[in-house]
Amino acid sequence: MTGFSFEVGDRLAGERGRTGVITTPHGRIETPAFIAVGTKATVKAVLPESMRELGAQALLANAYHLYLQPGSDIVEAAGGLGRFMNWPGPTFTDSGGFQVMSLGVGFKKVLAMDAAGLGDDDVIAAGKERMAHVDDDGVTFKSHLDGTMHRFTPEVSMRVQHQIGADVIFAFDELTTLMNTRGYQERSLARTQAWAERCLAEHGRLTAAHPGRPYQALFGVVQGAQYEDLRRRACRDLAASEVDGRRFDGYGIGGALEKENLGTIVGWCADELPEDRPRHLLGISEPDDFFAAIANGADTFDCVSPSRVARNAALYTRDGRFNVNTAANRRNFAPVDEECDCYTCAHYTRAYLHHLFKAKEMVVNTLATIHNERFIVSLVDDIRASIRAGDFAAFREEFLGRYYAGRRSTAPS
Repeated sequence: MTGFSFEVGDRLAGERGRTGVITTPHGRIETPAFIAVGTKATVKAVLPESMRELGAQALLANAYHLYLQPGSDIVEAAGGLGRFMNWPGPTFTDSGGFQVMSLGVGFKKVLAMDAAGLGDDDVIAAGKERMAHVDDDGVTFKSHLDGTMHRFTPEVSMRVQHQIGADVIFAFDELTTLMNTRGYQERSLARTQAWAERCLAEHGRLTAAHPGRPYQALFGVVQGAQYEDLRRRACRDLAASEVDGRRFDGYGIGGALEKENLGTIVGWCADELPEDRPRHLLGISEPDDFFAAIANGADTFDCVSPSRVARNAALYTRDGRFNVNTAANRRNFAPVDEECDCYTCAHYTRAYLHHLFKAKEMVVNTLATIHNERFIVSLVDDIRASIRAGDFAAFREEFLGRYYAGRRSTAPS
């Protein structure tokens, strides 16, 4: 008995989508579910209690950031991530691979969703120092905080994530992008597979060394960019991976995804990965992406975007996203979204938020983020309900038709 399990519920007729329940030592997650991102053990500007009130089922923190500050040993001494941040529910941490190869790199290691105009592996920007170096054993990188040098290997990532103590952790992988050549993707995929098996071995060792701790589920991470054969190969290899009788508890779908191919790529992975394990799609938050990913078999998702754009005055509504700090909202005394049940919409107006942004008052970041996080959490909740009710297709057409009505020429079909 590990305290972690996944049970498939209703299936989406004619597509790969499904509902389900992930059970962790700190509670259940009904899927599909949006996992809100609290990078440094906090969703920026919002109390954990508020995240619980707005319906978040789980939070994801970042191993790279917590390793650098305050230190994963301090989180461990506090009793683990949930206790450290006063969050009683399930928690996730990513492996640090994305941040090591983006923040740590210092050049164009970005997850573009459009490959147009991108170059090859030689992606060093003019005047930039290359701050991370990959080899077959791991990654040496320079801290973006103070310039000190550090090294992550699969074993280090596992140790850091075990110290942080999240319910779901991810194997250390090499981030690749749409800028990388086919040849580099192949070499990187082999490296990531070798790292995955090392993560399984170290995870087993650390789990056995601390038998009194709640079990942490380990997810393997699928790379392969836009190449069908590489994605499918990565899924098959991860699904077959076994070290001392231990297999992956679930799978993350990561790396470079062109927006127009997102659903297709998720579908390739869903075809190859075990049906009885959850699939987590890393880093998406736009409504059309949710519908595409869920229809093709993704179970959970995370992204910083709802909170990040909120701090820049961009707010979600059922009629699309808008900027509340524009002149049109100066005397608008309606809530952000008449149909939203969040704390912000129940108590404050667009005019008030407009004033707070213009006055640079800090509380506006809290109010805006509460609204955006509630909007995204409730959207995915509604998608889950539509699968159970058997009207997913109708709900998708109605929601996306309205949300993208202002730009119908580019709205997803």
